Amino acid sequence: MEGRILAADHHGAYALKLVGDVRVNLCSSIDEYLEQMFSDPQFESVMVDLCDAEGIDSTTLGLLAKLALRVRKQFGLRPVIYSCRNGINRLLQSMAFGKLFDIREESVINGSVIREIPAVNDDPEVVREKVIEAHRVLMDLSEENRERFKDLMTALEQTPN
Repeated sequence: MEGRILAADHHGAYALKLVGDVRVNLCSSIDEYLEQMFSDPQFESVMVDLCDAEGIDSTTLGLLAKLALRVRKQFGLRPVIYSCRNGINRLLQSMAFGKLFDIREESVINGSVIREIPAVNDDPEVVREKVIEAHRVLMDLSEENRERFKDLMTALEQTPN
């Protein structure tokens, strides 16, 4: 199933729900929404629901890590990820997400209050920069991640503009 990003908010409490196969083509949509969320003066919390995600690529994981790091730095909070699929739970653990999020194996978002985030079609160079930034965040989480993504980062950084 093609990936989609859904969101809900109420008085500064935000929820993101990733659905289907969430890939790099949605990175600009996610990043733009996160910036809007952080610019909300009422922001007080955020949680992420991955229970309907079938797959999540490393760029998306990097953006989620960036979200958690920013929430911790700006607000002193540790966001919650709800994840119901064993494969995604293993992926989160292998990427050191336990350092960033409180990971719970259940779903909580009510579908009636959630809306789809519109797709953002960015210039390929902007997308490449977002991919690089997302992977840098992941690489900073653990030595295993640094090893896992070093060849990809070398290739991305050598790609001509």
